[in-house]
Amino acid sequence: MELRRFGGTELKLSPLGLGTWQFSNNVGIGARFWKDLSYEKMKEIVQFSLDQGINWLDTAEAYGNGTSEKNIGKILSELEQKPYLADKWWPFMRSAKSIGQTIDQRLELLQINQISLHQIHHPTSFSSIERQMDQMCQLIQKNKIQYVGVSNFSANQMKKAEKYLRNAGAKLVSNQVRYNLIDRRIEDNGVLALAKELNVSIIAYSPLHQGLLTGKYHDNPQQLKQLFWLKKFQYGLTEKNLKKTQLLVDHLVELGQKHQKTPAQIALNWLINVQGETVFAIPGASSLGQVKQNVAAANFRLSQSEISSLNGFK
Repeated sequence: MELRRFGGTELKLSPLGLGTWQFSNNVGIGARFWKDLSYEKMKEIVQFSLDQGINWLDTAEAYGNGTSEKNIGKILSELEQKPYLADKWWPFMRSAKSIGQTIDQRLELLQINQISLHQIHHPTSFSSIERQMDQMCQLIQKNKIQYVGVSNFSANQMKKAEKYLRNAGAKLVSNQVRYNLIDRRIEDNGVLALAKELNVSIIAYSPLHQGLLTGKYHDNPQQLKQLFWLKKFQYGLTEKNLKKTQLLVDHLVELGQKHQKTPAQIALNWLINVQGETVFAIPGASSLGQVKQNVAAANFRLSQSEISSLNGFK
């Protein structure tokens, strides 16, 4: 898998990383978004991903209250490959001080000495963005993290974070946001434009809109009834939206037939190429078959006219 420079840093990452929210062992409310996975299945998913050229994993303190981090640490301690790791501090109902207070737990669970990319998970801390960035800078100075990123930040919040870090001799390297063919808000709200201006990478989570872009719900709407209510609510997984997105999915199927790919692979390929090299994506996988599908999304290239035809469904 081709590597690309990440956020103006020296890191060269695969355009697809591995999202690991699904490694939460059904701990925490968000874990109900996923099926419970055995440790052996998680290890199989990570091993295959690394063997196929994915060289980074994304996790978070909030994924199972550290369960995802713990599983990743154990898995990687048993493997020869040592990928880059991106983690996220949970800010809700906390002050910036807890960034420094919790970093050793993150490192211990991941069984590493330094996190490649540490991110603010949401702009919901009791403390200002400037104080959060100050804590991050202190972690850089202590060699506990390498680079700073944010997640779910608006353009104005990105500006504040970038300015503080730049003045402190550091750099904002990424903003992790929801971005896919259905949810393209960052193209209009200034986030994408500012990311390009500042050479900040976009990490796209939910790149398949929680399965809506695979076409499986369009083929069998009854599957919607089996989903966790919060997942359905947050992502608009309703029969109404199936009808609204039917033409898009039909076009994904059409392009997939041309390239001998699935609709999901077409959607992922669009995502990591539509904005040049700005966007990285972190699809999750709860089976070896899913991770094989994800990896194969990066081994071909849509033409510019095909990308443009998908752009037209906005």
